Amino acid sequence: MSSSKSVDMQQMRDIDITKKKVRWGEWMIESSLALCATISVVTTAVIIFILAKESMGFFQVVVPADFFFGTSWVPLLEPSSYGVLPLLWGTLLITFGAALFAIPTGLASAIYLSEYASPRTRSIVKPVLEVLAGIPTVVYGYFALTFVTPLLRMLMPELQVFNALSGAIVVGIMILPTIATLSDNALRAVPDSLRQGAYALGATSYEVTTRVVVPAGLSGVMASFLLAISRAIGETMAVTLAAGATPNLSFTFLESIQTMTAYIVQVSMGDTPAGGIAYQTLFAVAAFLFVITLILNIVSQWILSKFREEYE
Repeated sequence: MSSSKSVDMQQMRDIDITKKKVRWGEWMIESSLALCATISVVTTAVIIFILAKESMGFFQVVVPADFFFGTSWVPLLEPSSYGVLPLLWGTLLITFGAALFAIPTGLASAIYLSEYASPRTRSIVKPVLEVLAGIPTVVYGYFALTFVTPLLRMLMPELQVFNALSGAIVVGIMILPTIATLSDNALRAVPDSLRQGAYALGATSYEVTTRVVVPAGLSGVMASFLLAISRAIGETMAVTLAAGATPNLSFTFLESIQTMTAYIVQVSMGDTPAGGIAYQTLFAVAAFLFVITLILNIVSQWILSKFREEYE
């Protein structure tokens, strides 16, 4: 008899647990989070739809082969030409120059802060380094015009007022905190047991850093590189002010160039009538930039999964 009563009481508890009261506060929080996620997805879908729609209208007039492989970009004047290669080359030139400056400097800064700097030095240097990330990009552009370019022209008189070199340097300064901070976090996440094991085997401090710590934190370091490169590709105002607006296939950093983002700014702030072919070039270039960024993100995810290290 007592056993049957205990079974009934257990069943009643189970019913009470399954039919617990709705907590309206938690429900509202969950609903708000779901709404935010939905808004993000819908916004992305709408952006992709608009880019695809306007780009299709552009490619109904312009042959895709002329757009992707043309070497002349003159969309706003007559005779018009819609070869996007000069814009693509200008974007890659700025990105390559910025990465060439920021990746070694940022990684070296991260290694110093993680492995060699004292706690007091780290507490001073790292916040100062991160301040660079909070400076508006337009300030970087004027910094390039008023300081970097005049300084470079003292060394290279043939350098133009608007040039790719100044743009690459200021963009490299902009992405430097991203590389340094994320790489520093990745290196500090490496367990101390790996360091102590290497020291116990007789490794020097340099060997521990280069052969143990950096390879162990390689996934985070690679993530910082790819994130910084993505920002460099999408940078707008600093490049517009420093590098100019001359789309050409220049193979040097001494001449004025134009990036895809700089052209988008030029069209957006101009008197281009909506609905025309010149207006549609804005969406064609933006869609091309979107595809490049998407491919870069896919490659970055593959690289991160390949080099990911997990420690208990």
